[in-house]
Amino acid sequence: MAHKIVAQNRRARFDYDLLDTAEAGIALTGQEVKACRAGQVNLSGAYVSFPRTGAAVLRHVTITPYKHASNVAEAPERDRTLLLGATELKRLREASEQQGVTVLPIEVRAGRFIKVVLAVARGRKKVDKRQAIRRKDIEKRLRKGEEV
Repeated sequence: MAHKIVAQNRRARFDYDLLDTAEAGIALTGQEVKACRAGQVNLSGAYVSFPRTGAAVLRHVTITPYKHASNVAEAPERDRTLLLGATELKRLREASEQQGVTVLPIEVRAGRFIKVVLAVARGRKKVDKRQAIRRKDIEKRLRKGEEV
C-alpha cells in the first residue's frame, strides 16, 4: 500500500527553516486511525516535546472523532506518544535543546501504518519570510519564461 499524505502543516514550511527530517510512528486508538485515514487531522500549532519520561510526545494535534464510531470519543487534542528508535529519539532531543530550535510535525502519512514526518526547525524572522516570498516569486517567473 502506497503512502498517502493525509495532512500537511504548510504554515510550518513558511514560518520555519526546516533543518532536518525524521519519520516516526504514532500511538493511536482504533477510531483515531480511521479518522486519520479519512483525513480528519489538523497539524496547525502542533509541536513535539520531550518530557522527562524519555518518550517523545506530540502535542496540539487535533484528530476529529470518527463519525461512525459507536464508543465514546477520545479527546480530539490529547497528547500522543511518538514511536521512535533510541538513536533517532536522542538525535531529535539534542536538536530541540539548542536555542531557537524546535521539532514540528510537517506531514501525516497513511500506509499500512500511520506515520508522522517530523522536522527540526528554526523560526524565521519577518524579513526572512519576505525574502522567501520574493525568491519564490522570482523562481515562478523564471519557470514561466518571464523577465525578472
